[in-house]
Amino acid sequence: MIDISALRALVAVEQHGSVVAASDVMGYSPSAVSQQIKKLEKQTGVAVLERNGRGVLLTERGLALAGYGRRIMGELEELQATLLADPSKPSGLLRLVAFSTACRGLVGPMLGRIGTSDSALEISVLAEDPREAVQRVASGEAELAVVHNWNSVPLVIPENLVHEDLCLDQADVLLNSTHALAGRAVVEREDLLDEIWVSTPAGAICNEALLQIFAGLGRVPDIRVYDPDFSTHIAMVEQAVAVALVPRLGRPPLPPGVVAVPVVNPVQQRAVGIVYRKTMTASPNIRHAVRLLREVAAEHELPVRPEPK
Repeated sequence: MIDISALRALVAVEQHGSVVAASDVMGYSPSAVSQQIKKLEKQTGVAVLERNGRGVLLTERGLALAGYGRRIMGELEELQATLLADPSKPSGLLRLVAFSTACRGLVGPMLGRIGTSDSALEISVLAEDPREAVQRVASGEAELAVVHNWNSVPLVIPENLVHEDLCLDQADVLLNSTHALAGRAVVEREDLLDEIWVSTPAGAICNEALLQIFAGLGRVPDIRVYDPDFSTHIAMVEQAVAVALVPRLGRPPLPPGVVAVPVVNPVQQRAVGIVYRKTMTASPNIRHAVRLLREVAAEHELPVRPEPK
């Protein structure tokens, strides 16, 4: 009989690339994970790992066994999320990953609703960019993620995940009130070619969205400051040293010296959504959290993406 815990250890090594990384995710010591792998090899009579320098690789038999393991883990998760769960009473721990502005604008209010209800559901929150959030849900490190998709920077969703639209969020260019464009109702990308920018770090999705504004114009934005915190962006604009592209969701009140002007042609818009594993589709915890997130989005009057015609 194959031990489920040993099989889970092998799946974790395959997903995370090493025994050490798997142990971090599983909350065990590396030696404990190694013992589980040895137990699996004894039970199956085949080697599932082989040395590769200072790391390990899965053997052909190990890869096949990990494939079976993923399917078995998925079926067990689906069983726990449906038949063994009380649909009228969400309970236990739900691990949620969300980008920082969603943490402020959506997840925080959702936690407040849960805190004032009689729900037994507990939610832990980790702030990460959507790409990392998607991978955490896909690998089983989290159950639910709030992600965003800029109209110019698509987000890849693995086959084992479900993606649902939640709301739309628009970004404005922030300008010092003394700026020549500050009195405009809207600005176009051509108006912003010669500006000095503050941006999120290179490679971040919001940074890529800023770069895409100027695609086709033969220019790239002159980014002088990189910082992951939009509060820093606002401060830089207030000090009249840069302009910034900042989404509305989770944006704090702007100081008197900063104005927000919409960018058009194209409008800078991102679709906010939620992802979870297909095996968790009927989970009372997932459905309860999603319902609360939708309530928060509706109360904040965040628009919903229209259905395709």
